[in-house]
Amino acid sequence: MTSLLNRNQGQAGTPRARARVACAALFAALLASSMPSEAFHRLESATTLKSAAPSWDYLTLDPSRGYLFIARRGDGVAVYDTKSKKLLRTIANTDDANGVTLIPEFDRGYTANGDGTTTVFKLSTLAPIDRIKIGDDADNGFYDPVTKQVAFTIGENRTVVFVDAKTGTIAGKLPIDSKKLDGTVPDGEGNLFMALRDRNAVVKIDIAGRKVTDEWKSAPCEEPTGIAYDAANKRIFVGCRGKNPVLAVMDAQSGTMITTLEIGRGNDGVIYDPTTRKIYTSNGVDANLVIYDQVDADTYKLAEATTTRPYARTLALDPKSKKIFMVTAEGTTDPSKKMSKGVAPFYPNLYFADTFTVLTYAPK
Repeated sequence: MTSLLNRNQGQAGTPRARARVACAALFAALLASSMPSEAFHRLESATTLKSAAPSWDYLTLDPSRGYLFIARRGDGVAVYDTKSKKLLRTIANTDDANGVTLIPEFDRGYTANGDGTTTVFKLSTLAPIDRIKIGDDADNGFYDPVTKQVAFTIGENRTVVFVDAKTGTIAGKLPIDSKKLDGTVPDGEGNLFMALRDRNAVVKIDIAGRKVTDEWKSAPCEEPTGIAYDAANKRIFVGCRGKNPVLAVMDAQSGTMITTLEIGRGNDGVIYDPTTRKIYTSNGVDANLVIYDQVDADTYKLAEATTTRPYARTLALDPKSKKIFMVTAEGTTDPSKKMSKGVAPFYPNLYFADTFTVLTYAPK
């Protein structure tokens, strides 16, 4: 037995044996290099919901329950269960909804309605509490955990309205010279960064002081829309709709433009995931989901650019599963109706009934 073991060990050390081992290692390395280094997002499901007149804007996910809140202007806020892939209910008294803000610590949700109201509802039961007038219109609301206030963007009034998240009372207002108050994100220190689409600028707002403390031009980023923030590296990520659509990376302390990265047309959503250091952008006209990896504070590389469906322009991210949720519908351009050419020459002004679809993209 001992002599046989010694003989096998000796054979393993021969030049021929060592060559076989080296070839096997090289083959394994080549095989590994030819395989994808990470999973790419693919369509997991497309669920069509009944809707007489599909029209929508922002999406908000409650990751603890897996509920996706979909602001539908014609039908009100739809609550979609991402696990069962079914519509749970439409929240009462939320017609003309454009966005939803969730505040679990107060068991409250706030809608931003196009008629200038916010519908307050109980998050645990989805029952409406009140509908409060805050302006002439409302695009969206953004919660600041430091001041415990919801900032509503009111473009018609060129105003940001601050509402106490616990009581629903108006806490104050801030006039801003812009009719396109767009994406807004808190910095976790009592400030907000807000994109001004019609001024090609990003402003920093002191919430407690009710004042703009900085304004930075976003060139070469035109028509800034979606926005996200990296608190660790003090970086602002801005989706830009202009003639050359890009994701702009700005220094949050100086407003300096760090870099711009190519994305698709029709951006309306940007999300930064601090756990994976990825930036997600949803681009409705080009129907793509463009994702970038943050190598370091000033360096970014393309992770993937996945095809979606036309006009899926807003998105929500599940922080655990990394699934992406988007919505869209089948539409057309009716020449007899007003046409909006700001985003694309033939942007739909009519969507067909019962074509509203929730899209789920999962990394696979």
